[in-house]
Amino acid sequence: MIVRKIQRFHRAVFARKLCTEHVRYRDHTPVMLNESIKHLNPQDNELYIDMTFGAGGHSKKILESADCKLITLDRDPVAYEKAKKLAEEYPNRVTPLLGRFSELPELLKAKEIKQSSIDGMLFDFGCSSMQLDVGERGFSISKNGYLDMRMDAGRDPNQITAREVLATANEHELYKIFKIYGEEKKAAKIAQTIIQARYMIKNIETTEELVDLVNSCCPDEKRLDKLQRPQSNATKVFQALRIFVNNELNEINYGMVLAKYFLKLNGKLVTICFHSLEDTIVKRHIAGNLINEVANPVPLKYLSPTLVQDQETINMFLDTPWQAVNKHVEVPSDEEVERNPKSRSARLRAAIKIK
Repeated sequence: MIVRKIQRFHRAVFARKLCTEHVRYRDHTPVMLNESIKHLNPQDNELYIDMTFGAGGHSKKILESADCKLITLDRDPVAYEKAKKLAEEYPNRVTPLLGRFSELPELLKAKEIKQSSIDGMLFDFGCSSMQLDVGERGFSISKNGYLDMRMDAGRDPNQITAREVLATANEHELYKIFKIYGEEKKAAKIAQTIIQARYMIKNIETTEELVDLVNSCCPDEKRLDKLQRPQSNATKVFQALRIFVNNELNEINYGMVLAKYFLKLNGKLVTICFHSLEDTIVKRHIAGNLINEVANPVPLKYLSPTLVQDQETINMFLDTPWQAVNKHVEVPSDEEVERNPKSRSARLRAAIKIK
């Protein structure tokens, strides 16, 4: 059976050509824009941070909504260049920063911005359209290119690429990446086939090679997205590799910790997540379900009440600096999903810092 899968993959590999043509960026449509601005509620003379600048759709709306100042952060140098152009468009109002969430404290220190000085922070997690539009960056399932997937675009020479992960990780490590970060039901079979291909044919180096390999593991399977449209069998594998390469979940956790320290009292937090792993981290930070400032892997409902001996311990578990604004997570309207299908998985949460 493994041999047949390898043979199918082998035929597909030699039928592919690597596309290196120039790709133009499509217009980027910010997700849940009106809902984000409603919860952020920008006011004149206040200071905000767009923690995930991307193509700048949310940032521009913030600047249009009030005579405020804005710090933009993004780890992608392409997004940083766009932020610098926005700063020219809005003189003395925009401060572009290049870096990850974990680099923000040093970046703010260099600008003499202290803790408890920000009025609102916006996070729009996930992969931007700009990254998906360029095949050579390795994020896109539909565009062939080398498996890079680094959001920093090579800014850190020591950061591993997706191609290197597939070439060096053992079968069990690959299985855990696909199963935990991608929630891929065929993680074991895909990991096994990658190892077999590595020794019998070649390393997996391009996006189309990886798509072909995943398809060889489930040749008769047709997957659908939330809109019941055909979805690539490799979607969850690509998601898993992207999260692993960019250390996304740890960065999200760090970003939530920074929000607690840098927002003023009554400062506003708005987050937009696109899958359950991201949303779980945000939800548990807002609820106070943390262990040493890291989102607890176990929901509070699974904690045994018999282990709690006194009121102080109970208060410790329930203590949180956040007050949730929306009781339940908000989702895009049907009209927005129809207009922008990429928004279908978006989940928005908003909170106010109360202590």
